[in-house]
Amino acid sequence: MISGFATAEGTARYRDRFSKLRDAGHFRRPQAVPGVGELWLSSLGLGTYLGEASEQVDAQYRQAIATALRSGINLLDTAINYRHQRSERVIGTVLAELVAAGELRRDEVLVCTKAGFLAFDGEMPADMRGYFMREYVQPGILDPQQVAGGSHCMAPRYLADQVERSRRNLGLETIDVFYVHNPESQLAEVERPGFRERLHAAFTKLEETVKQGKIRYYGVATWNGLRLREEERDYISLAALLDLARAVGGEQHHFRFLQLPFNLGMTEAFARANQLLDGERMSVIKMAARAGLAVVGSATLHQGQLIRGLPDFVQQGMGMGSDSANAIQFSRSAPGLTTSLIGMGSRDHVLANLESASYPPTPPEQWAKLFGAR
Repeated sequence: MISGFATAEGTARYRDRFSKLRDAGHFRRPQAVPGVGELWLSSLGLGTYLGEASEQVDAQYRQAIATALRSGINLLDTAINYRHQRSERVIGTVLAELVAAGELRRDEVLVCTKAGFLAFDGEMPADMRGYFMREYVQPGILDPQQVAGGSHCMAPRYLADQVERSRRNLGLETIDVFYVHNPESQLAEVERPGFRERLHAAFTKLEETVKQGKIRYYGVATWNGLRLREEERDYISLAALLDLARAVGGEQHHFRFLQLPFNLGMTEAFARANQLLDGERMSVIKMAARAGLAVVGSATLHQGQLIRGLPDFVQQGMGMGSDSANAIQFSRSAPGLTTSLIGMGSRDHVLANLESASYPPTPPEQWAKLFGAR
């Protein structure tokens, strides 16, 4: 497996290979985040969620990932359950090829993955229950009582197993960021005290995994949890997450990343003051900045729903050449957002989306006017 991890020196070296993008402000540092703040990360990241679990899609992703890494994108995002582990494996293949060819060094790229949802191996098995019994339950990796909704688990032994599988899939000794994937999925069956206990155990295991050198940082990747109002069932308190991280890792804990949707149609991370810190209500993005967390926005194009038909005021506010470019510009310009993820399954998608990154982010004052116009 490839040794190392993203570093300040490596990401700066990568940034400087793309002077036009560098000068346009495409690379940024989450400066208030301990340990992470010296990394230069691209404003766009490549996501690998979409697509069938097929060799044809694998080949398309290989081209897209290689093009992204050769063109100025140094943040890759995946999950072990994406396309039944195929997305992780494709990333691993491309990284190995580019590193072996001398085109890329391990310390230049931030690789992020997730675990929580039960994952198949390459394809959907004919007997799903039998697969999980053989693969997880009988070896003692998974207790069925720890599974919520028939599909989600964040028990320590299960997470440890998923880290090992992801490391093998990616071909990396150390994963830069490991997210607990949609932990709010547990709240359909688990009451708040039990949910907190399960997260405490998960964070304890992940701090231990950091010490083992298998991951560098951890976080939570959510869909609903951090965007909802406090009274809603799947709501997650960021203050509670931080309390857990401090309880298991002290002030030098490694809970340093959040991922949640942010786009023109899903603006709660910036707009909704649903978090409480020291008696003050604020948005997730604002609280993350104060707490020393990097925020990564997912669903930048809302799975293709924002590539056409946007209202005229978006064009007027962003000034880009197409609806998709305007939507990308809106997300990547949000104050406090480190990187906007876009699912890119082809070389052409990568090159088209990177056009936006050749322009400076929209100034905060202008961006705020558009945000208010919504």
